[in-house]
Amino acid sequence: MKKIILSLMAGMVLFTSCDLLNNDPYDSFTKGNFFTSETNVEMYTNYFYSEWSGYGNNGTYGTFYFPTLNDNQAVTGITTWDFTTISADDATWNASYAEVRRANILLENLDGVPMSETTMAYYQSLGRLYRAWQHFCVVRKFGDCYWVDHSLSTEDQDILYGPRQNRNDVMDKMLEDLNYAVENMGEKNASSRTAYNVYVAQAIKAQICLFEGTYSKYHKNDEARAKKYLAEAKKAAEAIINSGEFELTPGAEGYRANYNSLELAGNKEMIMYKNYVQDILRHATQDYCCGSTPTNGMSKAAFNAYLMKDGSLPTGEDKGVLGTEGYDAGKPVIYALLEARDPRLAQQIDGYLCYVGNNRARYEGVEGQIGAAENTVTTGYGILKFDEPETPSGLRQSTTGNVTDCPLFWLAEILLTHAEACAELGETAAATTSINKLRARAGMPDLKLQGDPANNMGVSDLIWEVRRERRVELMFDNNDRYWSLIRWHQLDKLDTEKYPDQTKGAWIDASWPGADQVKRDAEGYIDLNDTYVRKFEEKHYLAPIPSSQSVLNPQIGQNPGW
Repeated sequence: MKKIILSLMAGMVLFTSCDLLNNDPYDSFTKGNFFTSETNVEMYTNYFYSEWSGYGNNGTYGTFYFPTLNDNQAVTGITTWDFTTISADDATWNASYAEVRRANILLENLDGVPMSETTMAYYQSLGRLYRAWQHFCVVRKFGDCYWVDHSLSTEDQDILYGPRQNRNDVMDKMLEDLNYAVENMGEKNASSRTAYNVYVAQAIKAQICLFEGTYSKYHKNDEARAKKYLAEAKKAAEAIINSGEFELTPGAEGYRANYNSLELAGNKEMIMYKNYVQDILRHATQDYCCGSTPTNGMSKAAFNAYLMKDGSLPTGEDKGVLGTEGYDAGKPVIYALLEARDPRLAQQIDGYLCYVGNNRARYEGVEGQIGAAENTVTTGYGILKFDEPETPSGLRQSTTGNVTDCPLFWLAEILLTHAEACAELGETAAATTSINKLRARAGMPDLKLQGDPANNMGVSDLIWEVRRERRVELMFDNNDRYWSLIRWHQLDKLDTEKYPDQTKGAWIDASWPGADQVKRDAEGYIDLNDTYVRKFEEKHYLAPIPSSQSVLNPQIGQNPGW
């Protein structure tokens, strides 16, 4: 991984582009003199690893914990929609098509490079896999777009100045690339957990096909298309599950170890992870989860999603008490509440309530942690999941000092994909088996169909339970909740007027320390819904096409409602 990180610096200067038509850069490298050896091809493709931000890169935000446009986290003032007006530009549109061009340049220049047939097949598969993923990022956000399978020139008038192509056609081309990749990737890097290999290709395929299958069902009412893609998602997931190469990290503590380990090498649950190395590649996720400035805590809505430890529906009991022993004496705590719930909850949030006025160092009393900054969060439910107690406080509370590794693709996510695809296909036993593996790891009993008490998603009891399991297993992970609500056609759940519990936090007694420093609603819950309201409109399912693109190409059109 160190080689990969260091090679990124070289890869970044090669054939980068800000639009679809950039020519070769005017420097010492050109396509003609660069693609001459397997070593150069490997260096070129090392840039493909920068796609996965994980916990972030040297101070920048990643896709775990930081995205707050969801109902799992509440922030002061409420996170509004990522787009409220038509912007001049868009980072996803620009970056994804730049990366499509990067992949196409690779594919167009592999012929003639001296390497074995199996190595050639690997790099052809990698180019097509990466191209498929980049197109998916555009389709997922914008819908109709352009399928680009070669580096463009001024002769490509239909793409440069024509109307967008139907999203279904683009997705079908994407599936061709994905199938080619999983069939031709071969055994290269198969044992690596930090490099692209056939298992990573299957994981990417599973994720994309699950999105398309459920999107086709719930947005387009296209049952045939939905079944096709759900079957492909199931097939890809089963290729990983049945490979015998991966197994769940045991126990609830093992669940958390997937997220807060200083080294994930040897973790058999990992399909691909991001390796952080001190003084080379670091992140700030730990720091943001244990700082003195109030950061984003778990919402009341998310807390209420966790079943009781015996598998029954939540009783509604969510009120803490004042601690009586040690560092918790006189401090509001929720240890008893966590003990009664799904054990994953205790691995995700603190047992003491850490809000302004009741803050203390998370690991106070732990050797090496004395003097660490006090911890506060917006909702009182502090994020424990990503923090590692053995990290010295000076590094834990540094925006460029965290080096815990980040899972990118791992078995638990694959089991959830398999369960959901099977549930949607009516294969109850297979769906239940995959869910029960995750519940057994967490210390929960087997799945019991109880359904949605509020009946606000309108799906079968099985599908509801699978969705609940996905929410609690992947809490704060990779912006999964937001994208899942989109593909399920359930984005209205982010309307704060209709679902106010997503703007609230823990219950705070008026007599408790610091209670006068937080806003509480009439029932005593921390209330972050001040003057801001997040109102849902159907147009929020798709982002608006940037105005700069409309200027360049008047035929590009605009998404509904914008």
